Amino acid sequence: MNHTPRTSTVVGCTLLVTALGAVATACGSDGNPLSAKPYDAADVISFNVPTDEGKRADPDKPLEITADSDDGRIADVTAQDSTGRYVPGELAADGSRWHSTVPLAANAHYTVTVSTEDEDGAPGRKVLTFDTSKPTNRKRLTVTFGPDAGEYGVGQPITAQLDQEVKDKAQRAVVESALRVQSTPAVQGSWYWVDGKELHFRPKEYWPTHTTITVHSNLNGIKINDRLWGGPSKPLTITTGDRLEAVTDAAAHQMTVYKNGAVINRIPVTTGKPGWDTRNGVKVVLAKQYFVRMRGTTVGIAAGTSDSYDLLVYWATRVTWSGEYVHAAPWSVGSQGSANVSHGCTGMSTANAQWFFKAVREGDIVKVVNSKGDPMEPFGNGFGDWNVDWSKWTTGSALAKAASNTSSDASTVRLQPAAL
Repeated sequence: MNHTPRTSTVVGCTLLVTALGAVATACGSDGNPLSAKPYDAADVISFNVPTDEGKRADPDKPLEITADSDDGRIADVTAQDSTGRYVPGELAADGSRWHSTVPLAANAHYTVTVSTEDEDGAPGRKVLTFDTSKPTNRKRLTVTFGPDAGEYGVGQPITAQLDQEVKDKAQRAVVESALRVQSTPAVQGSWYWVDGKELHFRPKEYWPTHTTITVHSNLNGIKINDRLWGGPSKPLTITTGDRLEAVTDAAAHQMTVYKNGAVINRIPVTTGKPGWDTRNGVKVVLAKQYFVRMRGTTVGIAAGTSDSYDLLVYWATRVTWSGEYVHAAPWSVGSQGSANVSHGCTGMSTANAQWFFKAVREGDIVKVVNSKGDPMEPFGNGFGDWNVDWSKWTTGSALAKAASNTSSDASTVRLQPAAL
């Protein structure tokens, strides 16, 4: 899907898995198609990776894209490797620069799609492919923690992105034991290995309100294997705000928004129609975008068919990388509160979408119940971490076996954020 769109009036896309996508998949309607054909943006932007055949990019350096023309700016960047993994990134508020916020993979093939717009709003596009170089025989492993420093909702997991893959469980234990999390107030929590290069940390329950969370790595100088040693990593501190939770009942066509346990709004909505049912389960806000271009072709709907759409959608709050949003859907106001007619998003009136957009922040909880859709994916499509039962979550730790062999008190301490 699409990622990191330009935002003109919104608060940032600065999450580890930062928003990527103004040319996004999501729901829409049958009318109001936008027919402008994108111009070639090659003269508007430049990359910091080699484009000559046979040359490879250094995976240790972030991917950076800049707008070189005064009359053009970057609106959207999607970077994806051949295995389907997206590269999170951050777009400057003025659209002048986009850069990746996690290291690229070594010996990988990437496709990057950049959307631009000129001063009149006409869309441009450029697609780039490149390969990264192979790792050297001896490497130092560094860890990039996410999200970026700032205030988040109580559903925000901590992420640790490794620049080298660690497959062996004993070596994973070395890495994990050096990743320290401290929260005030203290909570019970655990790391989970999503794959060999990514870990997520979450508490047993949502973070308490107004919590300070500090993360750092003690890996520097620690041997992981004969060819890999720990390197320096930048620490991270974030805070949480109020507990804001939006619960959408797809069968009742209503969203109820809670703040610190009290109902603050009830909103009539429409969710995914049959065949496009909205995912059930807990998601968290990934980004907020004042407007997003949504096209049916990105989800396999052929242009020109009765089900196709190509729309500018406003007040869009993103909850999955694949293009699920809570957004303004003025075309479906007649169905909101009574029927599900979207392509998977949660649609509401423009006024309600604007209110929701301004009320939530990244990391806030967005839950869907009573939909006929599939469960939210735990990983890879946003933050579905809270859909994993706690007993299963703790088995994703490389230290789980060691913890289970200790006394119950010691196990509890093991799963608490370690002191710095």
